[in-house]
Order: sequence, then structure tokens, then C-alpha cells
Amino acid sequence: MKIIDLEPGDPRLESDLLPVLSELRPHLTPELFRQVYRAGHAQGLRFSAAYADDGRCVGAAGWRIVDNTSSLRNLYVDDLVTAAASRSTGVGHALVAHLDDHARAAGCHELNLDSGTHRTGAHRFYLRERFDIAAFHFTRPLTAPEEPA
Repeated sequence: MKIIDLEPGDPRLESDLLPVLSELRPHLTPELFRQVYRAGHAQGLRFSAAYADDGRCVGAAGWRIVDNTSSLRNLYVDDLVTAAASRSTGVGHALVAHLDDHARAAGCHELNLDSGTHRTGAHRFYLRERFDIAAFHFTRPLTAPEEPA
């Protein structure tokens, strides 16, 4: 397996990484992905892609280095997904190790991520990878729910 950090403008972002990322984020169209990445890259968003020996993209990670008052400097994982057909083959573990290397090189104190409460399989994986459940994440929508027509 080979993990590559993809730079803006790399065609593999859409041809290879986006189909895997879409398994986790099905709302992402190519245009929306480009928009988010354009704005997010200026805020530190980066993407890494995991490739199997046969050249297929089998995993994706979106991440950024964040400085804040709670953990000082951390690597925050926006997205971490292994293609369904490649789960339980070590892809997720390899991506976490890759992100850990980036975090240590950047002087981070933690690797952080949020995971939807319904994603119990992912939670088992994170616990096996020695992540702790350290906080609750609260959200408050800022847009009004759509009215039925």
C-alpha cells in the first residue's frame, strides 16, 4: 500500500479520492468538492489517498493542522474512510499512521476527529486505534428547516 498527499489541482483528487470519499460523504458532487477544497485549502485542509498495490484508491483522509486553546496544536481529521470493499485490510490503520506522522512532524499534541453517533463500526475501529472518547460534539443549525411544499 502507498499513501500519497494530493495537492490542489491534482486530477487524482476527483478521479481517485472523491469516489472513496463519497462513500462517507454522498452529498459531495465534483463541483461541491472543488468548492469546499478551494476554500478549505486556505484554512489548512489537505487530502491523503491510500492506494492498493494494484493502483486502486482504497482509502481517503481529509485533515488539517489546527491551533486552539484546548489542545494547543492538533491534527484534526475531517474525513477518514476506507472503500467498502477494502475494509478490515489495514487501510484505515495505515492512514491513521500516516496522519500520526504528519501530526508529530508538525509538533501536534493530539490527533482529533469527530464521528457520527450512528457509526458504531467506525467507533470500534477508533478505539482499537487508541483514540479516546474525550468530548461531546454539539451542533446548532443556523438555517431554518425547509418547509414542506
